[in-house]
Amino acid sequence: MNKSHKKIPPAGQVRQSQILSTFGPGAMVDLPEHSVLIAGLNHWRGDKRRIFEDRLATRVAEILEVNNIKLYAPPVDEQDSKAPRTGINAFMFPIWFLAQVKETWYDTKTKKTFRTRPLLPWNNLVGGKYLSAEKKSIPVVPVRFVQACVKGHISDIDWYRFAHNDLENKCRGQLWLDEGGSGNDFAEIYVRCEACKKRRPLADATVRNGKVLGPCQGHRPWLGSFAQEPYCIRESTGLPEYNRLLVRSASNAYFSQILSVISLPDSDAALQKAVNSVYEDFLKNITTLEQLTLVKSLMSKVATNLEGFSNEAVWEEVQRRQSGQGKPNKSIKQVEIETLLSSPVEVGEDVPDGDFYARSRSLDNLQPAFASCIERIVLVHRLREVIAQVGFTRFEAEMPDIDGELDISVRRAALDIETSWVPAIENKGEGVFIAFRKEAIEDWLKREAVKKRGRELSRGFDIWCARKGIDQEKEKVKFPGLQYIMLHSLSHLLIVAVSLECGYAASSIRERIYAGESGHGILLYTGSTGSEGTLGGLVEVGKRIEHHLEVALEQGRLCSNDPVCAQHRPDNEQEERFLHGSACHGCLLIAETSCERRNEFLDRALVVSTVEGLGAEFFPE
Repeated sequence: MNKSHKKIPPAGQVRQSQILSTFGPGAMVDLPEHSVLIAGLNHWRGDKRRIFEDRLATRVAEILEVNNIKLYAPPVDEQDSKAPRTGINAFMFPIWFLAQVKETWYDTKTKKTFRTRPLLPWNNLVGGKYLSAEKKSIPVVPVRFVQACVKGHISDIDWYRFAHNDLENKCRGQLWLDEGGSGNDFAEIYVRCEACKKRRPLADATVRNGKVLGPCQGHRPWLGSFAQEPYCIRESTGLPEYNRLLVRSASNAYFSQILSVISLPDSDAALQKAVNSVYEDFLKNITTLEQLTLVKSLMSKVATNLEGFSNEAVWEEVQRRQSGQGKPNKSIKQVEIETLLSSPVEVGEDVPDGDFYARSRSLDNLQPAFASCIERIVLVHRLREVIAQVGFTRFEAEMPDIDGELDISVRRAALDIETSWVPAIENKGEGVFIAFRKEAIEDWLKREAVKKRGRELSRGFDIWCARKGIDQEKEKVKFPGLQYIMLHSLSHLLIVAVSLECGYAASSIRERIYAGESGHGILLYTGSTGSEGTLGGLVEVGKRIEHHLEVALEQGRLCSNDPVCAQHRPDNEQEERFLHGSACHGCLLIAETSCERRNEFLDRALVVSTVEGLGAEFFPE
């Protein structure tokens, strides 16, 4: 083959799903010889496969405040050696390096010996290596520390300014990084100038709400050299946002903001289509529900076309049209649960390439304890989940709320300079949905022991917000409610119990919790980009879900960490687990890929009786 046509291999490879969750635009990735920053969407090259999901695209467009948005799968590497190079670009970051020399430095003040290495910018290297005084080429590694702000901006630390603790200092002597002990204690890491002997601990940059690293300059290197934002201001105060120290490989360096929907047939679509067929001729001038009932009984065409829909639902749709109101704006999860509860027997069509198909199973064999609280069980034979990334944050995760929505006003770093599309993936899977009776949950919430536990959980949430500096009124952050925490905790117990028999690993089962005016329920489902998520294991589990409920409840009553786990109080400021009741790694905490709330808002005392005997359980023994 002609060398001019030889394909240059990519610097690294990741799965498409990882692009949305871990290695999206603005994420730092370690490669064998250096570290890179994944480029923004304006630097992605190659053909991209369009993904159609109108409900998700509309919501993303509202969040990003643009007129129209398209969803595309991330580009894949082109295998044809003669084709133009495709894929996702990346920029070298950081551009400060440490030379891998084996030297020590003795501090006469503390009588300690430190490992020391030269700290160098990229333009001081020769051929990507450090040239020592003996003219030896020495390999380098990227420095572990950078600076960033809560809005996602990121840049190299001005190491000269930091070492000299003086913005006006012009000394440009060789900098050294001195590390004592294992090198993980910031108090044992120093930046030292060889010329003027200035030396400063890195711990100075870790002071809470400190201003050591200076105000953020709005650098967005993942979007290119000229993508710097002119101002970086904290909206709540109007004051400049300051940089914080960030360890490149830390878990708080990148939080992807994703939005997901289950592709469901809209329950309102069928109703609107049915009303369309008879509205102009028969329903346009109706003024009362009684008139509608009369027309439906006298006109066979009206009765035939509206078969399967209640008179109340039809009357509500007629009123909406007569008043000139637009289509009601429903949250993501509201549409989903209304669809799951809409049909008495089945939802969707059972076709090979269909996006969704589910059937309700009989509840005749349910035990009385379950029959009194479970309203419906739906076996989801086929579903399609579409996930889109709308941005990312650093230091603190900003996740969708319990209704599956992202607030427009939350902090978010942009994926592109002018966003016209966002990366998305689609997963195929199956699942089981359990709906709970509204009356049973309302009766449970009225119990005094439940109210008492709710006050403790709410106080813990208030303390957590205060510690994080979150103004609940201004930032529209609210306590999710006891019914959500109870269903969320039950879901975690079920995932562990179900995974033992369904054939799927617990980490591959995901949850969606519904706790709103439209209904209460749990959807456990699988999702993968291949066919592995449609093996039928969860549907079979759903046919005898009451057995797995019994197992889950029995496992929840006793934790290996009891009585410590059961006695935990969410408002205990010493333990600093403000979003947990009786919950720990021994009982409720599961893989974060399965949980929709990052293992937060959990309390098994709301589900079953624990050794503490609080009396707040939804399922009494």
